[in-house]
This record gives sequence, C-alpha cells and structure tokens, in this order.
Amino acid sequence: MSLQPLTGAKKLRQLLKDPNNLVLCPGVYDGLTARLALSIGFDAIYMTGAGTSMSRLGWADLGLATLDNMRSNAEMIASLDPAVPVIADADTGYGGPIMVSRTVTQYARSGVAALHIEDQAQQKRCGHLLGKVIVDREEYFARLSAACQARDATESDIVIIARTDARQTYGFDEALERLQKAVEIGVDVVFFEALESKEEARKVCEVFKKTNTPVLLNMVPGGVTPAMSAQEAKEVGFRIMIVPGLCIAPVIRSVTEEMEHLKNQGTPTQLNANEGVVRGFKLCGMEECMEIDRKAGGKAYDTVGETKN
Repeated sequence: MSLQPLTGAKKLRQLLKDPNNLVLCPGVYDGLTARLALSIGFDAIYMTGAGTSMSRLGWADLGLATLDNMRSNAEMIASLDPAVPVIADADTGYGGPIMVSRTVTQYARSGVAALHIEDQAQQKRCGHLLGKVIVDREEYFARLSAACQARDATESDIVIIARTDARQTYGFDEALERLQKAVEIGVDVVFFEALESKEEARKVCEVFKKTNTPVLLNMVPGGVTPAMSAQEAKEVGFRIMIVPGLCIAPVIRSVTEEMEHLKNQGTPTQLNANEGVVRGFKLCGMEECMEIDRKAGGKAYDTVGETKN
C-alpha cells in the first residue's frame, strides 16, 4: 500500500545513464513473487508475460493474454513500491498503431517504468520457441513509431524497448538492422531476442555502444541464448539483464512436493507448519497497513499477531 510518488521510470532512466552499470531484473508474475523480489532489494524487477499468462489464465504463453490482463498485472506489481522500476512485457502492442499507442499510454499511467514491443505476428509465442511468425519491417516500425509518439505525447518517462524476434526466421543481419532502425525511430533500449552465441551478443553490444543505446539481455536457462551470469553480461556490454522464468521452476517444484505430501500423508510438511501464513502477511505489508490504521486513530488491528493457521 505504498503512498510514494510514481518514480519508477525516472529511476530506471537514471540507472541507465551509467554505461558501466547492469540493471539485473528477476522475473516476477504476481504480488507474492514481486514482494519477494522487493524484499531482496533488486534495483528493478521484470514482469514476465509467460508467467502472467500461466498464473492469471492457467495457459501457456501463446498470445492468449490481452492488454487488460497484462496491464492490470503490471499496475498491481508497480504499485507495491513505485520507487522500484518495473519493466513489463507488452508483447506486440496488441494491435496496430492505435492499439500500440493505447498500450503505451495505459502502461505509463499504471506506473510501469518500461515496456517492450516485438515484431512477432499477433498470434505470438514465447521468444525461445520455434515457429515464430515475424511481421514485415513496415508494420514493426509503425508499432515502434506509435509507441514513441505516445510516450512523447503524454510527456511520460516510460522507457520504450524495441524487441526483435527476427533472428530465427530471417537471420542475424536482418534482426540487427531492424533494431538499428528502431533507434532512429526513437526507442530508448534495444532487445535482440534469442541470440545464438556470445559472439553475436558482443557484436550487438558493440554496434549500439556507438549510439549509447542500452542493450537488454533475456536470460532463459535452457533457451537459445548461451548462459551468462550478470557479471559476464556486463563484461559483454549489456545494460539490462532480465531472468523471466526465475520464479516459475522453483514454485512448480516446491508446491508440487508440498501437494504430493498432503495427498500421500494427509498433512502438510513441517516446513509448511513452521512458515504459516504470518510470514506471508508480514512480507505483503501487514505491518505497514497496521501503522496506517494506527496513525489514523483506528484500533482495528491492535491485537493482530500470530495465528493458529
């Protein structure tokens, strides 16, 4: 229930001014994973589209999530601590230039610090899956132009990130040229999806270093791009590194184990009993809410403490 001003976009722009800084962003997809990331003290966090689709819809990332699904989730995450930038997936922008303009405007008004828009067709899929359909240059550039115009018209600090998925279908040179044109259009950051080697990564970073344009690395373990640590990514020249699936595998593994234990033993594990819900409540702002009530003269939560559940 943070009452801080919406400063995430300005903070992100400040972080990106330092050419030697790498903004490391864990992937989150709901309020609880976002709270965990905030409690660890990351400078920025990333709202994953794949995680949003799975957690909110229960479906794989195959373009089923709508603007309303994505924006409302991003707004909730950004509102938890407006001083911490949230970079959010915005897929294709959800339509032609008019819809892209609406998407950028709504994300900006929701407190999102940055969003990325890609050149896949509307029937999109995760960037590390095969079979992606890529739109032609004119359609892609129209999306980016609309995004930049919306940013400028609303006098927003929101960071526009141009993502290209063209490497798989049309090759490295075509993808690079698309991003170079994106910079001419006015985007703030470039995102070369599914780089296939560290040599490609170095070349991309070298090209955009000339225009002082930050390059984002999408680190998907087991994906197309070779594994890199944050330090390695920084040495290559990346300025932002997102790890979208960070929370997904641990949650699936641990919750499956807990449910299997309940199914087989008829009782939760001792870990579940020890943790309880109070730790979750504290993580998710219980004490902050109690303080607001107390300062306002309320007494509704004076006796809130450990629960038996």
